[in-house]
Amino acid sequence: MKNRNVFLILLLFLLFIAEGALLPWLIPPAWQTRLVPHLVYIMILFVSVYENRHKALLLGLVFGLLQDVIYYGVMIGQFSFTMGFSAYLVGLLFKGNRTPLPFMLFAVLMGSLLMDSLLFGIYKLFELNHQAYSWSLMNHMLPNMIFHFVFALVVYVPLRRFLENKTSRQRSKEETA
Repeated sequence: MKNRNVFLILLLFLLFIAEGALLPWLIPPAWQTRLVPHLVYIMILFVSVYENRHKALLLGLVFGLLQDVIYYGVMIGQFSFTMGFSAYLVGLLFKGNRTPLPFMLFAVLMGSLLMDSLLFGIYKLFELNHQAYSWSLMNHMLPNMIFHFVFALVVYVPLRRFLENKTSRQRSKEETA
């Protein structure tokens, strides 16, 4: 069980590195100002739905704080709060070990919209953003949602198998004890 948690954290950390080192090279220059993918957040949403919303909250807080410190130095805590809070809410709404593909993709879309909307609200509150919500929705949030949707579609099968094997092994150990 502990090896699987270590593997999950290493996978999240590798995706965190890829967000800053690899994706800027892969995204076309015209889209780099509009598209800010959060691959770690999508993985945390999977953990929230298929495993445990409390673990997703903790992972969201930790990796969100890493996002705040390393990539976005304007304020500390906005990504930590939004990633943890929205992953917890998505875990509350879509909990279940057998969540099918359409519901999981809907959870990714709603989680992505919720996180970006919360970030917009925080930036608006502290007057770091002077754009209208409709402008941000069309120019930043929808492209992010589309990218997150495609990424979730690509990683759905292997990640679901990984997380379901983990929870089914935990249940079988609990039943035998």
